[in-house]
Amino acid sequence: MWGWVIFFRNPDHAPYTGGYIPADNTFDSPTDTTIAGLKTVLLPAPSDATDSATIWFPEIGVAVNNLLWPALFNVFAIRGEEYRDPRILLRGLDELAGLNADHLIGAHGPPLSGREEIAGVIRNYRDSIQYLWDQTVRGANLGLTFDELVDFAKLPDCFGGHYTTTQFYGVAEHHIRQIYTGLFGWFDEDEANLFPTPAPLRAQKLIAGFGGKDNVRAQVDKAMADGDYRWAIELASWLVRGERGADGRADAGDEEDRHRLADALRGVARSTTSANIRNWCLTRALELNGDVDLARFRGHRFRAGEVLSRPAAESLALLRVILVPARAEPLNQKLIMHFDDGSAAGLHIRNCVAVPITVDDAGSDSLAVTASAEAWAQVLGGKQQLGDALRDGAIRCDNPDAVLSFFAVFDLPTLC
Repeated sequence: MWGWVIFFRNPDHAPYTGGYIPADNTFDSPTDTTIAGLKTVLLPAPSDATDSATIWFPEIGVAVNNLLWPALFNVFAIRGEEYRDPRILLRGLDELAGLNADHLIGAHGPPLSGREEIAGVIRNYRDSIQYLWDQTVRGANLGLTFDELVDFAKLPDCFGGHYTTTQFYGVAEHHIRQIYTGLFGWFDEDEANLFPTPAPLRAQKLIAGFGGKDNVRAQVDKAMADGDYRWAIELASWLVRGERGADGRADAGDEEDRHRLADALRGVARSTTSANIRNWCLTRALELNGDVDLARFRGHRFRAGEVLSRPAAESLALLRVILVPARAEPLNQKLIMHFDDGSAAGLHIRNCVAVPITVDDAGSDSLAVTASAEAWAQVLGGKQQLGDALRDGAIRCDNPDAVLSFFAVFDLPTLC
């Protein structure tokens, strides 16, 4: 009988692993060390994360890296993320190539062996990324818009012969748009993009210009029959986004039109090589058909455990990005919170913003609140209403009504 247990999730880590744990040893330049008796060189190599590193074992010719992926590098992730500057990645790839490794182990994908093969794969991979950057810049300098650039800077066939440059993850046309935006901003000199008609009014005008919903529906159905999923998605999106739903988002429309848009997205999912695109399109199609509810991903949420994993005072400053201006317009008020861990922090609501302040910034007219870190985490984590915590003494203050009015400006149900 084995003395250990195999499990999918360690119960000691349920429901999730704790928060950030700082590293004991850090480096921001090439650093020599020893691992398992082997000489080791640690090389900063930003990739999809700024803290990525290449680990080089010169004595055995092995490099471990997060630069060479088993698919075209994802300059842009459709989930949303900061700009990944390809120029930084190219420096890391050139450094990796210069190691002349006999064996290459990746954070993603299968290992590679053989100096000649590794050199060729790295060269082809880095050149595909440089191509996208160079040609996007060239096209932008020629005055091309986003849509023109996508056709102008397509990857040549020479990059189609190896899995490392195949569009299995991200897609080149999205990378082109991201590179342009990262370098030049959102305006691509398309006149219509300078001051576009706001949604949903734009969709309503387009539908009217096509002669009404029935005409647009007929065009969607024709585009689907022709396999023109791009055009079908654009047309169907007018029908869906031409009306606002109960949550205020321009995402309503008749049930039959939501099904049309879902079918067009499934067409893209079936035809794309990108796992990311397929996943997004299928998930959105399920939502449009009413098979899944994604509302919880479009609200502000805190986890009590995450709040507790940091100094309690840090969480107060996070509220600034969920302030509702219409609620805060008449307020000019300071508040200081003191926590049982000895920390304190404050906010000054003025001019429809919540400005982080310290105890020294507070005046005699500031509201004062005392709370345990646990009680505050329960409120932010949605486990208890602020009003209830004030009434039962878990959170204490001299003027509960004023404190409730102060926190009511934030878009979090347990604070309202």
